[in-house]
Amino acid sequence: MTRTAVFCVLALLGFAANSLLTRLALRPGLIDPASFVAVRIATGALTLVLIARLRRPRADVRGGGVLSALLLFGYAAPFSYAYLRMTAGTGALVLFGSVQVTMSGWGLLRGDRPRAAEWLGMIVALVGLALLTLPGASRPDRSSLVLMIVAGVAWGAYSLRGRGNRDALGATAGNFLRCLPLALLLAGWAWLAPTSVAGHLELKGTLLASLSGAFASGVAYTFWYTALPGMSALVAALVQLTVPVIAAAGAVALLAEPLTARLVGSGAAVLGGVCLALAGRARRFK
Repeated sequence: MTRTAVFCVLALLGFAANSLLTRLALRPGLIDPASFVAVRIATGALTLVLIARLRRPRADVRGGGVLSALLLFGYAAPFSYAYLRMTAGTGALVLFGSVQVTMSGWGLLRGDRPRAAEWLGMIVALVGLALLTLPGASRPDRSSLVLMIVAGVAWGAYSLRGRGNRDALGATAGNFLRCLPLALLLAGWAWLAPTSVAGHLELKGTLLASLSGAFASGVAYTFWYTALPGMSALVAALVQLTVPVIAAAGAVALLAEPLTARLVGSGAAVLGGVCLALAGRARRFK
């Protein structure tokens, strides 16, 4: 249990860092979203293969599968494009709200029946996320909102598939390697085709994308895959809702993003709902 908790916390910190690094690179136009995805996936794949080889020279880095790689790409690409016009805190809230709906819904379909406190916690958390979509000056851009929801559904499905993997490092490495050709094709399209967001990159943007890929993605995803077998789909969905609060706090401190009443209220509802649902689940298994 302790091992699961430690790896889970490290993974969640990495997920929050991803939102901050992506926003930090894309907001000032240091790199375009497609190139960010390509650098992120490439450095993530390289880091994972190196770690695997250092642990075991003949380690198998062909784990995972094609569907998982497609889901990884289906998360990474919309995630980057959404952050062109979305703050780090808001983006993380939308992303992991979508993750919760996806993973909790799958858990219900598979027979996971929450008790009253768990239902109430989920509802409170989702109401908090719904606050972000209400009309108002701080409402996120609609296209960015849709893209982030797509990214959240893809990540939720990716996490569900990862729960069955015994070799977390090999599976993550294999998924990144299979995802890389898609990421390179996307980057090539951005550089060669007449798109609204043309391909461009600066050294600082490339370094930020590399940090996102190597540490906040590759290493963090391995931690997440390692922790997943020790959690139910519902718990895995709920704990990820703490990431937006971490990301929002980091965005205010590091990116000078505004701490709006909408964001504070939404974050408080999300955290409260998560705590309520997890407390209800803990009582169920006493």
